[in-house]
Amino acid sequence: MSDLAPRLPTGLNAQSARASGASGPQRITPTLGPWPLHGAAASKSIEAAALACHAPHVLMERAGLALAKLARALAPMADAVEVWCGPGNNGGDGYVAARCLHGAGTPGVRVWELGSPQHLPADAAEARRQALAAGVQLSPAAQGLAAPLGARPALVIDALLGLGTSRAPQGALADAIGRINTRGALVLAVDLPSGLNADTGQPVGEAVVRADHTLALLTLKPGQFTAQGRDLCGQVWLDKLAAAAALDSTAPTARLLGTMLRAPWPHAAHKGSRGDVWVVGGAAGMAGAAQLAARAALAAGAGRVYLGSLDPSADAAFDPMRPELMQRPFSAPAAVRDAPLERATVVAGCGGGTAIREHLPALLARAARLVVDADALNHIALEPAWLRLLAGRAERGQGTVLTPHPLEAARLLGTDSRTVQADRVHAASTLAQITQAVVVLKGSGSIIAAPSALPCINPSGNAALATAGSGDVLAGWLGGLWAQQPRSAAQDVAAQAVWQHGHAADLARPRASAGNTGRRPAGSPTPSAGAPLLAGDLIAALAASA
Repeated sequence: MSDLAPRLPTGLNAQSARASGASGPQRITPTLGPWPLHGAAASKSIEAAALACHAPHVLMERAGLALAKLARALAPMADAVEVWCGPGNNGGDGYVAARCLHGAGTPGVRVWELGSPQHLPADAAEARRQALAAGVQLSPAAQGLAAPLGARPALVIDALLGLGTSRAPQGALADAIGRINTRGALVLAVDLPSGLNADTGQPVGEAVVRADHTLALLTLKPGQFTAQGRDLCGQVWLDKLAAAAALDSTAPTARLLGTMLRAPWPHAAHKGSRGDVWVVGGAAGMAGAAQLAARAALAAGAGRVYLGSLDPSADAAFDPMRPELMQRPFSAPAAVRDAPLERATVVAGCGGGTAIREHLPALLARAARLVVDADALNHIALEPAWLRLLAGRAERGQGTVLTPHPLEAARLLGTDSRTVQADRVHAASTLAQITQAVVVLKGSGSIIAAPSALPCINPSGNAALATAGSGDVLAGWLGGLWAQQPRSAAQDVAAQAVWQHGHAADLARPRASAGNTGRRPAGSPTPSAGAPLLAGDLIAALAASA
């Protein structure tokens, strides 16, 4: 754990340290990776393979030691640590961590126990026995829940529930989760915050731990990086527990994106070699959306960008701030007929309103590469024949990327946004299969899915992107990148665009360095809490950071 200080003292537990065989937890950030993601079933398979390769209790000892190392690094001066241990193997990891912290000299280590000690799994029971023998204070959780809140500990470790969570926490478990959330201390979760679904990133019930940090064991899970998972997990760390052979035994469920910066242009490049983009949108009263998309395509490096305005008013789409954009009104049928769409990358729908509707059949039939956004998506959802035309593009060798937010995706799927958000990876993958297109399901942890391909989850970005026009910028930026690399796989280009879009927001609105704790390195800029990143400023940030 070379990037963390302080280390646990060498006298912590020499036998455990030798058993670990690993350098310690690794911080997962948007600029690392890519990383394989394994859902609950795949992670359980990997865990079973790892257990089969080791003597009893070895893997739990490694997990508990890794947890103690991270706890010590996050709260080096802690004078009190609470560990809430559940009735399964997550609780066993908590017992080991409590014993290690106690042995390292951390004062005030106390374990609150859920469930009956007599019914613990074998490894967890052994971990409890060793903690008790080492002098760790163990108390029934009911005792802690019945007592008034005492002095606030420096750190609370959530070792209540793990991968096996399938039902909403009830009774004492729900009460314990509530107590963890109200202690006001730094919260470190083991593998997953208790009550969070590993696959979907959604709570399984009303009670769910809000962690500042989460130590993923063996594998990273999709639910840690999408939907509510990013907020509930805080900063995610990974310790593979020196079980490389087991990790190779099961295919990943998805992939977490890593750094995807632009490659430098060759010196001999010219505007003709960097492709053409047509932005078709900007109906009456909505010119700004199309202008944002066109500006973004230009900033991404497209050679020529045409702004195909749907507003019949003269000069409605003229952008005096960007005279480089070439205005080509799309309100006249002849303009549509004569546009060289067969060689271009087309971004359709940004501010399209009802005016985009009449042009969709031609765009679906002719565009060599098509990014479908906003109003274009909504009109396609209403026309089964257009959905079939959309799906047929793949057979004709035409690339398509759809960029829906959850409600737009729900319309295309014939469902509602709540159902889409309940399992974002599944929804995006299903829509990609139906449309035979790449789907970018926007939101926290955007999903980039393609037919019969491993879905990707984007870890970059923050709430500053929740502002008007941000999606138009993404669509235009994607089109601009795609125009320059027309032979690249559409999913790869979409993933690159989404990661860069989020990365620009991360640089423009730096997040706190320690999860949700509000801490940041000395001398770093202060984040503008809750401030949006205006879409026009986002384009400049993208151009500077990509």
